[in-house]
Amino acid sequence: MDSSPYNANSVWPRSHVLVTGGAGFIGSALVWGLNQRGCTDVVISDHATRAERQQNLRGLHFADYVEPQMLLARLSSGSLGKVDHILHLGACSSTTEIDADYLRRNNFEFSRDLAAWALSAGVRFVYASSAATYGNLPGGDDGDARELERLRPLNPYGQSKHTMDLHAWRQGWLDRIVGLKYFNVFGPHEGHKGDMRSLVNKSFEQVRTGGAVGLFRSYRPEYKDGEQKRDFLYVKDAVDITLYLAATPSANGIFNVGSGQAHSWNELARAVFAALGRPPRIEYIEMPEAIRDRYQYFTQANIGKLRAAGYSAALTPLETAVRDYVVNYLVPGKSLGEAASAAV
Repeated sequence: MDSSPYNANSVWPRSHVLVTGGAGFIGSALVWGLNQRGCTDVVISDHATRAERQQNLRGLHFADYVEPQMLLARLSSGSLGKVDHILHLGACSSTTEIDADYLRRNNFEFSRDLAAWALSAGVRFVYASSAATYGNLPGGDDGDARELERLRPLNPYGQSKHTMDLHAWRQGWLDRIVGLKYFNVFGPHEGHKGDMRSLVNKSFEQVRTGGAVGLFRSYRPEYKDGEQKRDFLYVKDAVDITLYLAATPSANGIFNVGSGQAHSWNELARAVFAALGRPPRIEYIEMPEAIRDRYQYFTQANIGKLRAAGYSAALTPLETAVRDYVVNYLVPGKSLGEAASAAV
């Protein structure tokens, strides 16, 4: 399954595209999505290690690679040529990072400066926010900019993303740019993320070695163990949504990027076992005390604004997405680019 319903019918405009974080998880998947649409005039900017580049960019086509510390200078000098779209995915994505100054520099200040340059140059700007900005709210305000002031993120990562959202709103930028609140995205190219990998990726390793999948116990009586719920979104759908909004000038502001349907951790784990043809073996483990007070028991994206903006494609069902990820990428150890080349 190398294309989703929207991808199969979409046409990307001829353009020169900059993807920051382009060797990372969602960023490299966006490069794949652009390639699928016939766009190879892509500049990648990233701090990625050589190993991450080799893994995530295998089989992908792009024109240039720029270190982030040189990016603004090269844009200002015009040495990158005329840029038509900036897809800004570059950031520290660790929800356990506690260095607030580091997060502010990487997730707010760089994003702010890049957005300001794009607006001054008339370049379409799309940036990654995060569902982590919602804190204990489930994600039901549908990216309503008027509600931003009341949000209370639960960790420094979420706060750094929220700071950018607030700045964009206060500067009046949100009627000209797009901010994307990604929910729980999973899929190919996330292997380098360590503890920040999805449960699908972690469970795959546990099941392959004959072990049980460990899920956190519940500490709230209304939720049974493993029945805490998240809005899980396949990375291919995240790519489709991102590129649709980037190519739709009338779509501006903050959008939730999720499936619109919450599923339990138990459902996700069982989907991994099913994809591997194994009977489910799930064990419930204690949640670290340090995160118990900040743990989210339910998230679900309200995607009404996305639908109102014209995105009408059906989103990949959870079991179908997990099977595609496991069978076509994790088992053979292939990147998106390699799998696409093999399918030709």
